Amino acid sequence: MTILVTGATGTTGSRVAAKLRARGADVRAVSRSTAVPFDWHDAGTYGPVVAGVDRVYLVAPVGVADPSPQFDRFLADAVAAGVRRVVLLSSDVTPESTPGLDLIRHAVRRMPEWAVLRPSWFMQNVVNEHWLAVGIRERQEMITATGDARLGFVDADDIAAVAVELLLTDEPVADDYVLTGPEALSYADLAALLTESGRPARHVPVTVDQYVAHLTAQGVPPEFATGLGEVELQVRGGFEDRVTDTVERVTGRPPRSYREFLACRQD
Repeated sequence: MTILVTGATGTTGSRVAAKLRARGADVRAVSRSTAVPFDWHDAGTYGPVVAGVDRVYLVAPVGVADPSPQFDRFLADAVAAGVRRVVLLSSDVTPESTPGLDLIRHAVRRMPEWAVLRPSWFMQNVVNEHWLAVGIRERQEMITATGDARLGFVDADDIAAVAVELLLTDEPVADDYVLTGPEALSYADLAALLTESGRPARHVPVTVDQYVAHLTAQGVPPEFATGLGEVELQVRGGFEDRVTDTVERVTGRPPRSYREFLACRQD
């Protein structure tokens, strides 16, 4: 069995590939820069990467408001090549009714075997190249339109661990998996944890329009920034104020807390 991992240099893809290899799996990890390249914007790369593959970890193209045309073509090539199972990285903070992004969930659910991972926001967003992390490093602030609403921030390592179990199990797979950490936190709570860990930060609440303008100024495409503004509005309404037991139920261990995550970071 060969497992294809797309987005292999990304936050979750790199972790999924490493964990699969540690378990002895035959992994084909691809990105635009690998020997066998994979580029969402080049349909000619789809066929070669799915040839001889049984299962796929699939990550959507970044910054594309409606990736459904690429997904439809990719999945058609995957089915033709004999792919049976797809584990899709989606998002719990993207509403079911969101045009484009939701279409890919429905497309994946038509596969013989499928899993849709729906994580809350990544803990890594405050330490990598995400606009939140940039704001913390440069201005010691986090700008959001979420008000005092809370989210179940989740470690990307826990997301990857769930993905690996679903890719390797011999049991049939056909379900959505909502992934959170062990507690729901507001951005004010998160700012306090960051400051406690030696990374001074404060939460700056803004309106949705101000948030969209802020993202656009950071280089986020306007259409994508508008979609993210709608997500912020949903979070502010309390949709993400929850925790689930999915990580522990699938992997057999509890998810890491934000305090634990920050304590083990050196940046």
